[in-house]
Amino acid sequence: MSFKDHFSRQAREYARFRPDYPLALVEWLATCAPGRALALDLATGNGQAAVDLARHFERVLASDASASQLAHARSHPRVQYLRHAAERLPYRDACADLLTVAQAAHWFDFERFWPEVRRVLRPGGACAVWTYEKFRVDADVDARVDAFYDGVIGPYWPPERRHVEHGYRTLPFPLDEVPAPPFVLETDWPLETVIAYLGTWSAVRRYREARGADPLPALHENLARIWPGDEPRRLRWPIHLRIGHV
Repeated sequence: MSFKDHFSRQAREYARFRPDYPLALVEWLATCAPGRALALDLATGNGQAAVDLARHFERVLASDASASQLAHARSHPRVQYLRHAAERLPYRDACADLLTVAQAAHWFDFERFWPEVRRVLRPGGACAVWTYEKFRVDADVDARVDAFYDGVIGPYWPPERRHVEHGYRTLPFPLDEVPAPPFVLETDWPLETVIAYLGTWSAVRRYREARGADPLPALHENLARIWPGDEPRRLRWPIHLRIGHV
């Protein structure tokens, strides 16, 4: 099974430190589906979106190509986890009401992925893909994180990251697209958790492998000058969502 695997090595950290999506997002997505029998969540990672979908659908099939990610997935009685690539779905035609991809569609082979989406969704079924980029806190914190993102680990981002940076507007989306309301992912974290979250970024891992050094301690020291480590701060990630029907 060949896929662009940027996260298996830090699957445990990914499961612990990736923020949860707002419940209002999945609640709204459910209203866009023609039924509530089956939802598919592709590249599910640790199952964050899949478990939220189970609040609204009778059954959720959540899949990922990474065995390591699935080993850390959240359990739920209505969620079944499968291992397979997003470009080759082992599901019958016209079976699903909703197909979702959270923070992962930019890694896909689009020429193979979109025909599969059309095949497995029932008539009028909905496909939603979404992403988020950098969190925002305040001007001082944001400036330091931006400098780290662009100047320190910038050369180590895979080329697919450009789709995230453009809010998925550059992502091929050959469906009947509908407008979506704005959603924001929010969480209150201390600095230590923020640094752990940054450690799940693929560019941080690639930096470590290429240079034999960790870029995070210097950033931690820099941020600690303006952010006491035990003080939770509000982090906000605007969500970029695209949704359409077949």
